[in-house]
Amino acid sequence: MGAEQPDAPASLFIRDGRIATLGASRGAEVEVDAQGCTVVPGFVDAHTHLPYLAPAPGLERKADWVLPCASALAVSDDDAVVTYSERLAAGMLAGGTTSFETKSGLGLSVDGELRHLRMAQALASRVPQCVTVTCLAAHAVPPGKSQGEWVGEAATALLPQVARAGLASACDIHIELFSFALEHAARLAVASDALGLRMRVHADRFADNQTAAFAARWGFAAADHLNHTSLDAIDDLASSDTVAVLLPASTLAIGQSRQPSARALIEAGAVVALGSDAGPVVGAPGMARVLELACGTLGLHPVEALAAATVNASCALGLDGRVGRLEPGGRADAVILGAPDFGGPDIPPVVAVVCGGRLAYVAPGAEDRILRR
Repeated sequence: MGAEQPDAPASLFIRDGRIATLGASRGAEVEVDAQGCTVVPGFVDAHTHLPYLAPAPGLERKADWVLPCASALAVSDDDAVVTYSERLAAGMLAGGTTSFETKSGLGLSVDGELRHLRMAQALASRVPQCVTVTCLAAHAVPPGKSQGEWVGEAATALLPQVARAGLASACDIHIELFSFALEHAARLAVASDALGLRMRVHADRFADNQTAAFAARWGFAAADHLNHTSLDAIDDLASSDTVAVLLPASTLAIGQSRQPSARALIEAGAVVALGSDAGPVVGAPGMARVLELACGTLGLHPVEALAAATVNASCALGLDGRVGRLEPGGRADAVILGAPDFGGPDIPPVVAVVCGGRLAYVAPGAEDRILRR
């Protein structure tokens, strides 16, 4: 990522939810004193599993959380799920997350998935963040069905309704020995392409299934997790437009020892993004925490992590040019960090967050930085 930084202290002026100017100071109804701080684009979370309901006790650190959570969702009240997820989104906002992806995947039937997607749309309408919705059409094999039966139903019955109703902008599939295979990804990719849905995949999380290479060669929008992705597959990703979405909080949450080869991806020239994998097992960390983990466990430099959590993540979500940048005319999302530059070894703490042109969060103790006229 190329980034331009002002040579001297400058102001960011916002009007009607958009960045109006960068440069000279101008009077405003609300001013944030960012002296001694760094102002960066609002963070973009490229992978979450919102909306969901509070997990049952004992689910922590379990990789096989889908079926129990799907059963709980099936008997839950829709508004209760959305309200709970709205509170999670507020916590994520305090951690600098001003845009995020949501997924279905807990419906495990055509009607169930459509219901889950409507919950995601309801959540998007109730939070200040910019939200995209993904139909995770093949997350786990529904009880009583084979892999092929469910994928055929998803391709011919579910996805057409999703596209027709505008419930999602992308389709996703989970590839592992215990879930779905590459042939199923191909079936959904063909259907998604015909319907104008972007395709992404949970790839190589527990084993090298050559899923990342497949995603790159098929032109998927994103391949996520990548803990076991091979060096050959990294070359495939680097020669494609498929975004490599890394999820360090997920790796930590389930106690995986194998980390994605983040440095190899970057040095090969792949587009690397970050996501929280917010969900019943990981919880809902803000992206500031994810940046810390990316630097501490994946070996990213702070500026690399910043690019991965802003402009690169926006590409993974199909939001490039809309979020993840600070430029005139763009959506006014910004995070004020408590350090004068971003070149140190650590991610500075969040002081304040502007989301959609509004001051959405001020850290305790930073209230004196806010001037309201």
